[in-house]
Parts: sequence; structure tokens; C-alpha cells
Amino acid sequence: MALLYLESFCIFLSLLNSCSSRLKQNASTPNIIIMLMDDMGWGDLGVFGQPSKETPNLDQMAAEGMLFPSFYTANPLCSPSRAALLTGRLPIRNGFYTTNAHARNGYTPQEIMGGIPENEILIPEMLKKAGYVNKIIGKWHLGHQPQFLPLRHGFDEWFGSPNCHFGPYNNTFTPNIPVYNNSQMVGRYYEDFKIDLKDGKSNLTQIYLEEALSFIRRQSGSKPFFLYWAIDSTHAPVYSSELFHGKSKRGRYGDAVMEIDYSVGKILQELKSLGIAENTFVFFTSDNGAALISAPKQGGSNGPFLCGKQTTFEGGMRVPAIAWWPEHIKPGQVSYQLGNVMDLFTTSLSLAGLEVPKDQDIDGIDLTPTFKTNTVIERPIFYYRGNELMAVRVGMYKAHYWTWSNSWEEFQMGIDFCPGQNVTGVTTHTQEEHSMQPLLFHLGQDPGEKYPLSVLTSEYQKELVRISSVVEQHKKYLIPGLPQLNMCDRAVMNWAPPGCEALGKCLTPPKSEPWKCVWPH
Repeated sequence: MALLYLESFCIFLSLLNSCSSRLKQNASTPNIIIMLMDDMGWGDLGVFGQPSKETPNLDQMAAEGMLFPSFYTANPLCSPSRAALLTGRLPIRNGFYTTNAHARNGYTPQEIMGGIPENEILIPEMLKKAGYVNKIIGKWHLGHQPQFLPLRHGFDEWFGSPNCHFGPYNNTFTPNIPVYNNSQMVGRYYEDFKIDLKDGKSNLTQIYLEEALSFIRRQSGSKPFFLYWAIDSTHAPVYSSELFHGKSKRGRYGDAVMEIDYSVGKILQELKSLGIAENTFVFFTSDNGAALISAPKQGGSNGPFLCGKQTTFEGGMRVPAIAWWPEHIKPGQVSYQLGNVMDLFTTSLSLAGLEVPKDQDIDGIDLTPTFKTNTVIERPIFYYRGNELMAVRVGMYKAHYWTWSNSWEEFQMGIDFCPGQNVTGVTTHTQEEHSMQPLLFHLGQDPGEKYPLSVLTSEYQKELVRISSVVEQHKKYLIPGLPQLNMCDRAVMNWAPPGCEALGKCLTPPKSEPWKCVWPH
């Protein structure tokens, strides 16, 4: 009998140790939430000086965490930026660019044939190895054909759309965009998920908020989770719910920002209420700068920076960024680290105790030393537009090897990426190469890129040598990926997504007639 008790006690101790081991592993493996906004500008947050001060929750998030004034996207347009964030790699490496014309911005409209390549490794695919449960809420934008969708690339759950919320369409020449719940569509924008273009009302942000809160509650106390909250209300056509309609001093766009701010506050409060805030890393940022072409009614602010979305000037690629992790990130800090959305790949893996893939060239750096001790790690920022390296930042200096806003033809049609910001010789409407004598700016003294340094100064000569060395090394080892944004075909549009049969919403596709996509800018 004594022997039986001894054996039972040993088994009990073994189970207890095993359980304790798992609890310790969970405690050291934080939940990860990445909040990626759509076309939100650096100057849209009160903490960055927006005069209306309508973002109290985001401002409080910054006060409780770390603010990054010099954080960048990897591209001035949505799809390539999102591909870079989730892979940790420049779009030129992961294939999210076009070679149809020089330095053209491409993305994933319904007619695009490409998408995220099978050989690319995404954050959720890596986090699965550490036992994470992964969910995306909102806009995917990395290809809408079945082989490109989120559940094929590491996500366990999805509520959102594969494309932007453009429309409404007549379902004859162009189908309305589907909304998915996991692998099945549950309706279409403008039909089942309303967006009123006349007054800008829609409940989508509230739906996305409730999806986030529900997921967090279900996962609380269970396996670690990764939530990619990629909502799109600040992308034209902007929208907000009835609760926020007409509330902002900034108009319809401001209403959308206020609702986002409210939603962020709700999510952070939920983490605190559940007692998991100290074990949840949250990062807030945007996919590119504000779309000044849509401003002021449908677009935001890039603060003191030049131009906006679609350009490789600061306003197109410098974005708001806040890191929040109670008890781990000392509150009220400002980091002057040059950061990039690609760093969220490497940082997420580091937080999960994972190493970066050995067979991939990873451009993102691990920001955890910055979070812990406000360390500044030297690294360059590369400003790509399509297949061209337009500019490079090293330290406080930025060198433009090419300048271009958009063509004269488009500009004369009223398409202006730099409204009220013409800088002679800088915001050019023809593609101007400066490779032999780059335009050099000191971004500390001249954040608006208005005063290029004289080539005759020793400062110019010294900094150009340093930047040129970085560019030479980058180009020497760069292996471009197969371009995904070259070919279009109306037959691949969202005519009959999975789940359309049950809803009676399948549409008949036209005959396949592929063509080279045209990217005007």
C-alpha cells in the first residue's frame, strides 16, 4: 500500500511540474496585438500635435508606453506595406511590386492575378510553432484568390475582407467585395455590410471591435494569441458609426479617427479587466502616410512632413507608432529609434522565443532592446516605390536618388499627392534621377524636405560617403522576388468566393483575358 501511495505521489508531482512548466512558458510568451490603421497620417494623433486633440485613448496609450516619432512603412501604398509587415521583408524581396513601368506603385485590386507567394513566411506561420492562436480582423489585401487568403498563411481565424471597401458595384462588370468569416464569405460590402457614401455612416468599425473583444475573451487564460487588427475606416471612402457621426471638429475623417481611438481604448481596457495587460504586447501604427489626395474631407494629416501616400517623401512613409506593454515598457518614453513595420515580424518572433528563418533575407530588426532600455540601433531606412530605390535615410540624413510626385498629366486632372506643398526641384512631376548627385536633407533641421544641403559643403560630402556605402551593400546582395503585381484579369475578381452558394451570391465570371496591369503612378 505504501508503495502504491509513493507511486501516486510521484505521478502527482510529475503532473504538477509539467503544469507549472507550461504556466511558466505561457507567462513568458506574451500575447501580441498589432493594430494596423489604413492611410492614417503621422499628424492625426493628439500626441503628435493634432490641434483638435480628439485621440485621448491613443495619447494615453503613448503616455503608458513608448512613442516612436521616426517610424516608417516599407512602401507608400497599402498592399506592399502589409506584405512587408507580415514577412519582415522589403516588397522588392517578397514580390509585392511591378516591373510594368519604372517606379510605379502597385497594389491588389480585384483584377490582380498575384498575391502573397507560397514561399514567403508570415508572422502567424512562425508563431504557430510557439503555440499561438492567430486571428486577422479587417483588411487582408495580399491577394483574394483562395491560395492567397489568410487561413492558407498561418491564421486560424479571419473576419474581414480580402480587398479595400471600394464600391458599390453593379455585380455585372465588377462584383461587390466579399466579407469573410474564416474560410467562407458571409456577405458583400454595400449589400450585407452597409457603407452609406452620402453621409459616411457604417457599423463596420464596431463590428471589428466586437470581433476583437470576443477573440481576446475566448483566448484569455488559454494559449498565447496573435491578433492582427487591420481596420480600414480612415481609407476613402471613410466611415464611422452613428455614435461618432458628426462629432469631430475635423469632419468625416475626424469622426473615423475618433471611433478608432474609442476602439483602441476599449481593447486596452479589456486587457486590463481580464488581468492580461502585463502579458500582452500591443503595437499601433499605419500602413502608409495620409492620403492627401483625399484630404481634408476624406484624408488625414502628415504633420510637418512633405506630401503623402503614394510618394517616398516623409509624408508618404513616416507613420504614427506606439508600443504598449505594462510592466515591460517603461511608461512615458519617446524612442528616436528608426523603426519600420518590417521590425514587427522580427520583434514578434523574438517575443515568442523564436529565431528568424535562416533561409530568408529579413529586413526587420528586433526592437525588444529598445523597449527594455530605449537603446537606439543603427540601421538604414530604404524608400522604395515599385521596383526603384528612391531614397535612403541613415541617421538624420536622407538622400533622394530619384524624385517624383506624379505625372503632369495626372496633376492637370486634379490628382495631387502634395497639395499646397510644391518644392521646386523636389516634388517633381517627371521622374528625375539624382544618382550622380543625390538631394540630401537633414531631417532634424528640415523635416519638411524643403532645403537640400549644398553639394559644396563638407557636411554633404561626408554624409554622402556614408549613405553611398549603405546603398552599395544593399544593392550588392539584393535578390528581387518574382513580381506579383504585373498581371490583371477580370475573370479572377470576386465573382464566386467560397461560401457564395449558401448565400445565393455566386456570380458568373467573364472569359479569362489577362493583360498587363496599368499603374499610372
